[in-house]
Parts: sequence; C-alpha cells; structure tokens
Amino acid sequence: MEVLIPLLLPLITAALIQILGRVAPDNVRDGTHTFMAMVTFYFVTQLIGPVMSGDTPTFFVAEMFPGLSLSFSVEPLGLMFALVASGLWIPTSVYAFGYMRGHHESNQTRFFTCFALAIGFALGVAFSENLLTLFCFYEALTFSTYPLVTHHQDAEARRAGRIYMGILVTTSVCLLLAGVAGVWYLTNNITFTPGGVFQGVDIDKSMVMLLLALFSFGTAKAALFPFHKWLPNAMVAPTPVSALLHAVAVVKAGVFTILKVVIYIFGVDFLSETGANEWLMAMAGFTILFSSTVALFKDNLKARLAYSTISQLSYIVLGAAFATQTAAIGAALHIVMHAMGKITLFFCAGAIYVGAHKKYISQMDGLGRKMPFTMGAFTIASFSIIGVPPFGGMWSKWFLGLGALEGGSWVYMSIYMISSLLSIGYLMPIVGRAYFREPSEKDEHLHEAPWMCVLPPVLTAFGCLMLFVFPDFLYDLLSLIFEEVAR
Repeated sequence: MEVLIPLLLPLITAALIQILGRVAPDNVRDGTHTFMAMVTFYFVTQLIGPVMSGDTPTFFVAEMFPGLSLSFSVEPLGLMFALVASGLWIPTSVYAFGYMRGHHESNQTRFFTCFALAIGFALGVAFSENLLTLFCFYEALTFSTYPLVTHHQDAEARRAGRIYMGILVTTSVCLLLAGVAGVWYLTNNITFTPGGVFQGVDIDKSMVMLLLALFSFGTAKAALFPFHKWLPNAMVAPTPVSALLHAVAVVKAGVFTILKVVIYIFGVDFLSETGANEWLMAMAGFTILFSSTVALFKDNLKARLAYSTISQLSYIVLGAAFATQTAAIGAALHIVMHAMGKITLFFCAGAIYVGAHKKYISQMDGLGRKMPFTMGAFTIASFSIIGVPPFGGMWSKWFLGLGALEGGSWVYMSIYMISSLLSIGYLMPIVGRAYFREPSEKDEHLHEAPWMCVLPPVLTAFGCLMLFVFPDFLYDLLSLIFEEVAR
C-alpha cells in the first residue's frame, strides 16, 4: 500500500478538481490542488527510509498476460524521479494559479485536471516494475498532456498537438513496444533487474544495437535527434505546461526510461562489453551540439529554452550511453539538477510574459531593474544550467565529465565543455540585456508579475543553491543502484 498511495493521490486529485470546478469557487479548487500535491510529495518521501535501508517496496496489480504483469516496485532511480516529479508539482501548481489567472486563461478546470493526471502517470513510470507497466504509463502520460499542449484550441495549438501526438505515439508504438517485445522474446523476462536481463543470454552485438536503437528512438520524449521537433512545437502551450513538459514530467520520463533501460535491462557492464553503445554516444553528442547551436539564434525566449532542453536531455542520454557507474550516476543527478534549473527558467519566462507582456529576448533590455526577483532567479538558474558553482548543475556535469574520462573519451568530454560554452552564449546575453541595457521609455511602468508567479521561481532558484550545498543524499541514494548489482 505504501507504493499505491502516491500513485492514486494524483488521480484522486484529478477527480476532485473536476467536481470542485463545477460546484465550488476557484480558490477552493486551486487550494485543493496544491494541498493534494503536498500530500502526494509527503507519501513519496515516506519511501525514502525503506529504499535507503535496502528494501524494494512492491505492489502487484494484475497479470495482464501469462507471465506479464502490471506491477510496481520502488528502487533508487525510480524514487529519485518520483521525488522530482512530486516535489516540483507543488511550486508548479502555485505558479500555474498565478499564471492562468494573470493571463485570464479559459478552461482552467480541465487544465488542472490534466495536470494532476500527468503527475500521476509520471509516478507510474517512476515506480514501474517491468517494461510493460512502464510502457502503459508512458503512453498514458502522452495522452494526458495532449489537452495541455492544445489548451488554447487555436490553429497553432492544434498543429502543435498533431506534431506532439504524431511523433510521440508513432515512435512508442512502432519502436518502443517493439523493443519491449524483443527483450521478452530473447530473455522471457522484462522485469527491471539489477545488472540487466541479458546475463547468460547468447546474443550478438548487432541485435543489442538494434534493441538499444528501438528503446532510444522509441522513447521520443527524450528528444533525441531526429525525433526532437515535438518539443519546440509544444511551446505554444501556456508556460506552466512548458514547465511540466521540460522539467517535471514528460521529458524527464523520456530520459529516465532510457537510463533505467540501460541500467536494469541491458546492464552497464554488458552494454560496455558488447560495444553496442558507441553509436548512441555519437548520436547524443551530435544532438547536444546541434540543439545548443540552434538555441543561439532563437529570439523567442521559450523557443531558446526549448532547444536548450533538447541539448541538456542529451547530456543524460550520453551519460547513460557511456555505460559506466560514474556516468550513470551523473546522468541521474542531471535529471534532478536540470529539472530544478529549467523549471526556474520557464517560471521566469512566464512571469515576464504576465508582468511585462514580452516573449522576445530582443525586447528585454533593462528588465532586471523592473523585475529584480524574476531576473535574479533567472540568473541563478542560468548559472546552474551552465554548471557554475555554487549551483547544483555543477555536480551533475562533474560526474558526467568524470564518466567520459573513465571511458577514455576526450572527444565526448570536449563536447560537454563546448556545450557549456554554448550555453553561456545563449543564456548570458539574456542576463546581460536585463541588467546592462537601459529600458525603453515605454517600459517605465513595468513591474513584477503577481506574487504567485514570482515566489515559485525564487524558491526553485534557491533549490539550485541547496542542491550544490547538500548533494550527499542524492549521491548516496543513486549509489545504491550499483550496490544492488553487486548483491
């Protein structure tokens, strides 16, 4: 039951939002949403003790086919993702209220219902005990976020929705499901297993490469080139949706899936020994540099942040592809560090739109003087994404770099370094414009957005600092992954 409660709470929240949206004032509906987010996070934290002590809490639902069950278990990597998704749900819910009201958005009950469902399905991905359960919740997450992407219901939103569903559903059904079936056919085992399921299985390198390709490209939520275009197109959605897509649930479910498959299906030692990971390293490295370069030339703030996200996601994919313990820990840490930094950046982008009605970087001269809290949070998050101490992004990039060096790959270490320089190039000009250029006369009246749009990015920016100061818990939690393998 300790596993089932946090899975059910977001679904119960969605039902409550539907009811309250019809019979109660908006404040009651919104307050319930935030309260349930806090309760969900509390129950997720209750799993920390058992997992840190070496236990694996499980819950069996049903046998869907002979030998194939819908079941859940909580291991260190899944717990980390669940903590990110449920923890960031709290500030995102507060921010969403301020944004949706400040921008006078319609259909707010539907919006918050789908938002809660998305968090619930993300937790289902996190706690999946096997590939079939993960696939089911991965698909449910896609469908629950479609109404959020198309929230405005105009031609641009509908076009974005078609691209969103077209890429994500096609790749998952045609590639990811084929990968799941391939693993079942070859091993008769799709349960996530420490060390992987291929131990003792006679399989050639080409088949391993094919399976890895099916999982890597089938998990299009990870936005690996060339299946990345859904992500910038989804930026037509309200900014709280962008925060959900880029930091809390969707893209993190993608890279989490790839990392979990590498660790618990292939096994890092097996993948490294076969050499089947080399093509994925090259593809991830290309995606990093390609998307970082594109970001340099985007004037729309959300579009620039979208391409930054594509680049940062491939940091995680590349870390998984190195197939070493250090790189895998660095990749998992980057899920957390990037989530905290990127959600802050999107919060700030939305606050700027609500408070100043600006969405283009070229319009943001002098904004730091008019919106000091918003731009201060943006600056801190930018430093964290770049990897500058004393902010959390430094630690994940440190371990990713060490993982590259452990594998003897100076080329990929150089890619990480070049990408960090490119991130300076696409983030620091925004900060520079805000602080070192004079605002235009027509901007003299500008001021901060409503407090519900300002407080969340301030808190998550502070979180970027806390992740640098107190990284031990995350490192200790993730180190348990490989202690499981040793056992």
